[in-house]
Amino acid sequence: MKVFASQRFLAIYSGVLTLVFAITVVCGFGAPRDATFDQITVHRINFVEPDGTPRLIISDRAEFPGEYIHGKEYRRSDRSVVAGMLFMNDEATENGGMLWGGRKNSDGKIENFGHLSFDQYDQDQIFTIDSGREGEDRFSGIQIDDRGDYPIQEGIEAGSRIKALPQDQREAELKKFLATHRGDANRIYLGRAPDKSASLRMKDEQGRDRLVLRVNAEGNPVIQFLDANGKVTNEFTGNK
Repeated sequence: MKVFASQRFLAIYSGVLTLVFAITVVCGFGAPRDATFDQITVHRINFVEPDGTPRLIISDRAEFPGEYIHGKEYRRSDRSVVAGMLFMNDEATENGGMLWGGRKNSDGKIENFGHLSFDQYDQDQIFTIDSGREGEDRFSGIQIDDRGDYPIQEGIEAGSRIKALPQDQREAELKKFLATHRGDANRIYLGRAPDKSASLRMKDEQGRDRLVLRVNAEGNPVIQFLDANGKVTNEFTGNK
């Protein structure tokens, strides 16, 4: 006990603590800002601004995030089987992303897809590139959409509320929501359909086909003009 109480021991003990603290500071705060690695293995990388605002997330399937709206994360069940990248704007709101996945399920059916999209401000995607396969059906396409002038958060909350309703009440509630939240429509689609046809479809503000250029699986081309009811008013084929 006298040894531990001596002035010499206390001086040595104090010196050791000072040395440990100095090493900790140098190693912890003096590390270089730039580093080079030959290989890194991670499950998820979060890129953030200096103030902590998330801007880009790269993740495997297990750690893939939900949807971010003004910094708040909303869970989305349709992302449980994807990996990829999630883009976010200056306000920590989702701004698009790149997703991919592929597998053969227990029945031997192939499910494969790739997706790249960019979103309207505070809304859903307005430009997408998709490709995939479901069983023997293959598809790929580019799509341009319109989105309504309402916050996507209202759509997310309405979707959760409607999903919790009994099945026989969901359609009526969805129609009620869409009656006051207008503006969502596909405007242009260019791609290959599962039936092996290739087409360019240009639509009106309600998403109705008005001009269609198509080549069917047999190689026959056709140009169609349609009215607002979907009736073909004029048609040109390669046989004429």
